[in-house]
Amino acid sequence: MKKLLFAGLALLSFSIANAQRFNPFKVDISSGIAIPEGSGAKGGVAFAIEPKYAIISKLAVGFRLEAALTGRGWVSSDGMSASANVAASASYLVTSDYYYTNSLFRPFTGAGTGLFSMASASVEGDTQKGSISTSSSTKFGGMVRSGFEIKHFRFVVEHDFIGKSTQTVTDENGNNVGTVSAKNGYTTIKIGFFIGGGRRRQTVNAKF
Repeated sequence: MKKLLFAGLALLSFSIANAQRFNPFKVDISSGIAIPEGSGAKGGVAFAIEPKYAIISKLAVGFRLEAALTGRGWVSSDGMSASANVAASASYLVTSDYYYTNSLFRPFTGAGTGLFSMASASVEGDTQKGSISTSSSTKFGGMVRSGFEIKHFRFVVEHDFIGKSTQTVTDENGNNVGTVSAKNGYTTIKIGFFIGGGRRRQTVNAKF
């Protein structure tokens, strides 16, 4: 009976060890290009750091901190586009990634949700409205992504979903002369590496 119990415990231990084939904790560090949505928008760059913990070898949860430097394209209520100065935005997302293999090449898909902090900007409108200052704001949004890892190299394409911003425009006398709006969503293509998370050695010793 004791041998049977020990055998069952050894099998359970082996199953748990086999389910977690990689060191569970790692930190992703990546950078790349950022492509904002909307008319008049200007592309830029993005930088991200993301600590993660693998619940099992194929599923990791984390927290993404990202800064994106882009120019949002503001469009006035009469349909005229206005250019915006390049400004930084930041995001703070809870994330998850699902890996399809435990081999050297590991494709994955993932998603996240959290807060996006949109920076203020100075918008150059038409000659009648002149310069327009837009205030900063914080919005709730989400993210989807797909990519792959090889050893400690990581490639990922992400799209961030963020609600648009609308700003009231006033003239030099303080009169309301319309509104401008901008799409805040953007896509990033990033490459990077991660610290930790390597394949772990597995040894199971059982004596009966």
